[in-house]
Amino acid sequence: MEADITVESVEAVESRSGNTRYVLRDGDGRQYTTFRPQIGKEAAGYEGRPARITFHEEERNGFHNVYLDAIEPAPAADAGGADTDAEEAAWTAAVEAAPWLLGEKEPEREVPPEELYERLEPFKSLVARDIRDHGDDADDDRQRD
Repeated sequence: MEADITVESVEAVESRSGNTRYVLRDGDGRQYTTFRPQIGKEAAGYEGRPARITFHEEERNGFHNVYLDAIEPAPAADAGGADTDAEEAAWTAAVEAAPWLLGEKEPEREVPPEELYERLEPFKSLVARDIRDHGDDADDDRQRD
């Protein structure tokens, strides 16, 4: 099945068996689970943004499970606009804040791209969400001045 949702959060949780389970929560409080790291990490990049997901449901041992199979940009997000502007501004802010996020102005060693992304992306997501949630507030403040 497919659905267009807003990704509220993605959490990585270690299961009892030691595997990592990724739990995506949408804007309506529904949860989707995947044990596939690639899908879980990709889903984390959509926090606070619209996305189209593919999922399937299964009854197992008396439990109703909803499994996330794929995630991609929602059709409306492909058109660009405010979300794209928020993302671009958020990445600019994250890159400018990189020395503070890494904890040192001049790193003693080269930071591998994966580590750099893992450090910058959560900050970028928070900034982008804040821009989208409060962008109209900033416009209102400028009009009052």
